[in-house]
Amino acid sequence: MPTIRRLPELLINQIAAGEVVERPASVLKEVLENSLDAGSRAIEVQLQQGGVKQIRIADDGCGIDKDELGIALERHATSKIASLDDLECVATMGFRGEALASIASVARVTLTSRAQGSPHAWRIHAGETSPSPAALNSGTVVEVSDLYWNVPARRKFLKSEGTEFGHCDDAFRRIALARPEVAFQLQHNGRVSLRLATGDMRRRCGDILGEEFLEHARVIDVEAAGLRLSGFAALPAYARASRDAQYFFVNGRFVRDKLIQHALREAYADILHGSKHPAFTLFLELDPSGVDVNVHPAKTEVRFREARAIHQFVYHAVSRGLAATIGAVAATAPRIETHAPPMPQPEQIRLAVEEPRTPYHFGSDSPARSPSAGSMAEFFRPAALNTPMPQTLPLAAADTEGAPLGYALAQLHGVYVLAQNARGLILVDMHAAHERILYEKLKNVLDGAPSTQHLLIPAVFGASAKEMACAEAQRETLDRIGFEIAAAGPAELAVRSVPTLLARADIVALTRALLSELVDYPASDVVSARRNELLATLACHGAVRANRSLTLPEMNALLREMEATERADQCNHGRPTWVQLSMSDLDKLFLRGR
Repeated sequence: MPTIRRLPELLINQIAAGEVVERPASVLKEVLENSLDAGSRAIEVQLQQGGVKQIRIADDGCGIDKDELGIALERHATSKIASLDDLECVATMGFRGEALASIASVARVTLTSRAQGSPHAWRIHAGETSPSPAALNSGTVVEVSDLYWNVPARRKFLKSEGTEFGHCDDAFRRIALARPEVAFQLQHNGRVSLRLATGDMRRRCGDILGEEFLEHARVIDVEAAGLRLSGFAALPAYARASRDAQYFFVNGRFVRDKLIQHALREAYADILHGSKHPAFTLFLELDPSGVDVNVHPAKTEVRFREARAIHQFVYHAVSRGLAATIGAVAATAPRIETHAPPMPQPEQIRLAVEEPRTPYHFGSDSPARSPSAGSMAEFFRPAALNTPMPQTLPLAAADTEGAPLGYALAQLHGVYVLAQNARGLILVDMHAAHERILYEKLKNVLDGAPSTQHLLIPAVFGASAKEMACAEAQRETLDRIGFEIAAAGPAELAVRSVPTLLARADIVALTRALLSELVDYPASDVVSARRNELLATLACHGAVRANRSLTLPEMNALLREMEATERADQCNHGRPTWVQLSMSDLDKLFLRGR
């Protein structure tokens, strides 16, 4: 057996580099974190050939003293921690003291720095013992050249220049996203790729993820029990095919954590379906002693001391933010001031509907008025017949007086509702919107004793042997959700009562769909394990169908219910229920102002 011997210092550093320095993006991340820990307010990054040829990072931080330049390139040399107590409550981005030594073992590294109060700057190359004078106004410049020049086997694993630059760009954006108070600039092969000015978090998110992300995002800002979650969570309309728009930070550090990922999946479970991935930029803040960041050399994994509490906090914060009603979001949104001259107040178009303008409540238990031919009056009930609606609607009233979705103008092809609000035109998919409203109401009903509607004449239909067996086996489940179904013959079923919310639906089609959902699942598991899927099916069949005419009061009733319903921005399948076209959008369509 070979004798035991100490490894050379260079080999030790190269082994550590295998964990810390995976590619140029890893080098960029480590050095950027050091720049932020130095209190930098402006950082400039220059890359050559995707960062393989050279990575140059210049900052305006506090700098490094002449006597500490050589030590900075040694392994386990750091200014961030000094004891175990410091390690247990790390508040800086870097702390391990391995990065620069590991990088210097597989690349040519030069440090140039001018400490605050120093008469001039000093420069040192990796491998040298003493620094030499240099010219630099302030801060530190780190130059990393010829990555893996002395480890050709590792260099072969690097990808093309474009691919490596893409990874560097991702690392740069993640760090810049968390620090909006710092100005950043990224250059590649002499061309500026991204320039970010200082600002607030909203501006920085818009600069990196785009304004479209912000338009589809809900603001998250929840604080409780020493925890705070803030940022933006996008609605399903902005869902992506990949996870490229998912950013989660713990105390300013970008992390990938399975616990957090699970909490976010659960928060989106009721509104995002299929293979799409949500988009979000979220920041979790907590006491540094409550999270262990010393889990992996790359520092992208963490371990929470109160993992269950963190999971529940993140889940409820995001879930409540996404479930906020349209009315609540409009009430808390900042008012957009414009300098355009006031526009005349438009009148509500009557479209030959000679009915009184009364506010209607969608789905109330008030007596229904007599339906006109082809109308959907049976789905919409008057709430206050003696309270007239205004004949003239002020332009700003739609957003400032409890009607962010505005007021209905007309119905298009029996599918879409057209409405006007202060910003412009609203388009509503009436089936998708009604489906979400019914779904949320059914969830609330199922939590208590469901209200049922007994049918004067039972709905009888021919049933297969499987449906007959399912109706018998799932009798308790059916009763629980408000259905009374019994055999009416050897191959017939009779529906005697249904949930009140679904009393106007096609009873036979609804019952068949319900039985098909229940047929393959044990009775004990249906409501607990597949509750939402079951209710989504009922809502889909109970919702108003296309090609059904609605009156203006009925359309307005739908808009008001949408504003008061949680998650009304998307249907049960994750599709949007309404779209806003601003006046500027409409002007562009008609080339106005050109």
